[in-house]
Amino acid sequence: MSLFEAQANEFHQRHIGPSHAETIEMLRTIGAPSIDDLVDKTVPAGIRMQQGLDLPPAMSEHEYLQHVKEISLKNQVFRTYIGQGYYDTITPPVIGRNLFENPAWYTQYTPYQAEIAQGRLESLLNFQTMVSDLTGLPLANASLLDEGTAAAEAMSMFFNMLNKDINSITRPRFFVDEETFPQTKDVVLTRAQPIGIEVVFGDYRNTELDGSYFGALIQYPNDKGSVEDYRAFIQQAHSAGAYVAMATDLLALTLLTSPGELGADCALGSAQRFGVPLGFGGPHAAFFAAKDDFKRNIPGRIIGVSIDAQGNRALRMALQTREQHIKREKATSNICTAQALLANMAAMYAVFHGPDGLRNIAKRTALLAQTLANALEERGFELLNQYFFDTVVLKVPDVAALREKAEAAGVNFRYFTGSNLVGIALDETTAPSDLLDLLRLFTGDDGAAVSFQVEHEGSIDIIPTSLTRTSEFLTHPVFNTHHSETKMMRYMRSLESKDYSLVHGMIPLGSCTMKLNAAAEMMPLSWAHWSKIHPFAPARQAEGYGYLVRELSRYLCEITAFDACSLQPNSGAQGEYAGLLTIKRFHEANGEGHRNVMLIPISAHGTNPATAVMCGMQVVVVKALENGYIDVDDLKAKAAQHSANLAGIMITYPSTYGVYEETVTEITQIVHENGGQVYMDGANMNAQVGLTAPGLIGADVCHLNLHKTFAIPHGGGGPGMGPICVKAHLAPHLPGHVESFGNGSAMGVDEGDFKGRGAVSAAEYGSASILLISYGYIRMLGREGVRKATEYAILNANYMLARLKGQFEILYTNHSGQCAHEFIVDLRPFKKSAEVEAEDVAKRLIDYGFHAPTMSFPVPGTIMIEPTESEDKAELDRFCDALLGIRSEIALIEEGTADKKDNVLKHAPHTQAMVCSDEWNRPYSREVAAFPHPAVKANKFWPSVARVNNTYGDRNLVCVCLPTEMYAEQA
Repeated sequence: MSLFEAQANEFHQRHIGPSHAETIEMLRTIGAPSIDDLVDKTVPAGIRMQQGLDLPPAMSEHEYLQHVKEISLKNQVFRTYIGQGYYDTITPPVIGRNLFENPAWYTQYTPYQAEIAQGRLESLLNFQTMVSDLTGLPLANASLLDEGTAAAEAMSMFFNMLNKDINSITRPRFFVDEETFPQTKDVVLTRAQPIGIEVVFGDYRNTELDGSYFGALIQYPNDKGSVEDYRAFIQQAHSAGAYVAMATDLLALTLLTSPGELGADCALGSAQRFGVPLGFGGPHAAFFAAKDDFKRNIPGRIIGVSIDAQGNRALRMALQTREQHIKREKATSNICTAQALLANMAAMYAVFHGPDGLRNIAKRTALLAQTLANALEERGFELLNQYFFDTVVLKVPDVAALREKAEAAGVNFRYFTGSNLVGIALDETTAPSDLLDLLRLFTGDDGAAVSFQVEHEGSIDIIPTSLTRTSEFLTHPVFNTHHSETKMMRYMRSLESKDYSLVHGMIPLGSCTMKLNAAAEMMPLSWAHWSKIHPFAPARQAEGYGYLVRELSRYLCEITAFDACSLQPNSGAQGEYAGLLTIKRFHEANGEGHRNVMLIPISAHGTNPATAVMCGMQVVVVKALENGYIDVDDLKAKAAQHSANLAGIMITYPSTYGVYEETVTEITQIVHENGGQVYMDGANMNAQVGLTAPGLIGADVCHLNLHKTFAIPHGGGGPGMGPICVKAHLAPHLPGHVESFGNGSAMGVDEGDFKGRGAVSAAEYGSASILLISYGYIRMLGREGVRKATEYAILNANYMLARLKGQFEILYTNHSGQCAHEFIVDLRPFKKSAEVEAEDVAKRLIDYGFHAPTMSFPVPGTIMIEPTESEDKAELDRFCDALLGIRSEIALIEEGTADKKDNVLKHAPHTQAMVCSDEWNRPYSREVAAFPHPAVKANKFWPSVARVNNTYGDRNLVCVCLPTEMYAEQA
């Protein structure tokens, strides 16, 4: 035995599922002598890497945790009063331990299979109720990516409501108050320009909107902390026929009159300060609420109340056709990611504290701000605002001297560029003793003469009476029950038990890559030196993050064979947008801004055409052949037809159909010859790493789903990260950021190039803290391990294909009969032979103890299976046995033994209440219903509701917790 083999802590042995003996058995089933032979038959030789990746060698978990601790100490945890939409907060330990650090919560998938997602759906419904109550608006979604993109989504929503004909825009202008957060203005401007929106910045107090405006954005409290009364402005905007969005703060709204009561059409912001760590910018959950008029246009996901097949209350994603990728080029947004895990944290924070607890936190913060302001004013400082909530802004004679003194004391303030203004944003973590330290910094007093009492019982004079909240909020019992740790722990556990996650079994989702999220990768996220860094802290205080950004960018460039990287996009769809925007800027810089035609194969993910439209491009669809490959002849014809205006093509590789197209280099060459650029969707990078690369295939830019290939957890529907890598000629056109602290060396271009270019996310590095996960994944697997992971993803998929292909039709394999890392099972024949739909198979899989694969994408009536490399042979066999068992059940229907309408598939899934009820009138036994395979008896996962009635929920749309009186009536 070698020293390498003797290392018991070698990470690849923990990450990759099959053992050596299992590997041999699986290869025998496939009919391949070795993994190398299987890869040779699967991946075209012409695109294979000729040498290994230039990555560091593998680290053990123990070595990695020591390493990442050392890096974290390069970050300096200051007492930070920067604010600007990001605040330190206290994560209640009961939430931190039982949700944030709990794989039963963070390894869940998006709740498409509602019957086994009732726990997180209830929590997200709580989130929506919390947002609706605090904003005073009836309809809230289940979160968006961040505050900046939420504001941009509001702008797009208004624009599309009032400009029905995109070819004849009658209202092109959008007003943004100048006292809006700079990063929000940055993102809004980026999103406006490609689709012809004219953003007008100004002072709301002396601006009058006319019929050329479709909407406006105001901040409450504003960028400088001031609490403004916007009633007259909102009325004036409405008189002009325009809508008004209000960016706001949930904690402040416990004391301030709600946006809905002020007349706003939409309210948005960040829920970060409700118990979610700073994390250098994310991940955080944005909130978004609107009037009922927008229910068909509101972006993102909405959780709604419906009933199941037994007539019981059941939750699901309401109006599921709002998932924008279904609308393709007719989409008004490409958002298909929420921040579910972080929204759940914020919701639980509200559940734990309740309305009184939240109000007390807000009052305490406001009283501290008021006390500090009064003390500073008494000592001769001039305050900027009379009314504010948590942020004191004052004029300082020598800002540079103050800053030097403050940073020497480990304190960060906000310094407004080009002025003598300094901002001090207080938060939940601020203590009365901190006020003494702050006064010493401003007065130079040694403390002997600085003494005052925080007026805990005093009135809050910094909020005007006209804007003091009088309406109730969070009256539902869920926010008024779970205030002891015992109750809170049990409530979260009760929800957790209703949800299927990777702790229960494999989630074999094609295109979604639900792979292992290793504990060693996740642990550092909770460490203070990573979690408590403000995204706009000075660069020298964030050198640990600087190191992380540089190194991870280098690794991702090496893996993709590209030259530069932007880590800013905080979802895959956001990465698509950033990638196409980079292409657009490249053409414009070359004097070819007219290039606006984007070729998109019919098989592409629906966010591709939606993203192209958001970038102001014209979508031209390319046909596919019977085998799923791109029709090269059709591509040639359309590339030639649009050659003068061709911007590029969007492709996925391996294809969306799960095969490595041998013609891919020909495809990229055709596009380049016609003046276009090649964007590659990185959804299937788990089949490329170490074997081939986008740069070798001929792509110019690709986004990487770090929440797929690089092990960031899906979190029940978010967080995600979608950084983009590009070739050198596109590097100068990557996203910039208004608060850029210096990322030039990481990106491979001069820092000066970044300042002027628009951002796509609110923070410069998007959801920066979870970059740690992907960094850890690469460091612990090392140069050999990342390739081995790809090889085993291919092995596992082809093993399952080999086991199933005799009983099911398999779509789209290559000339050797192999798939890539995923494959499509055609269930359409069973609709004809047994009236069995793909949904019936998906729901019956729940009875067998599994989450269904991806349904009806990219081909309606099919399932797409991707096992990943982390599942062992026993789990692969358990899933194959389940599908084969279902095939036998279908056969009983086909031969007439079972009724086509009244059978075990049509009634699936079966709940414990159904199986244990006194009445049982099914034509099959209770055992067949609940325990269809011996393996199920050993570890049964019970769905908490029967099959959900989606139609009922859409016809009776309820998207918040029902009012208390309705529960009383039912009781």
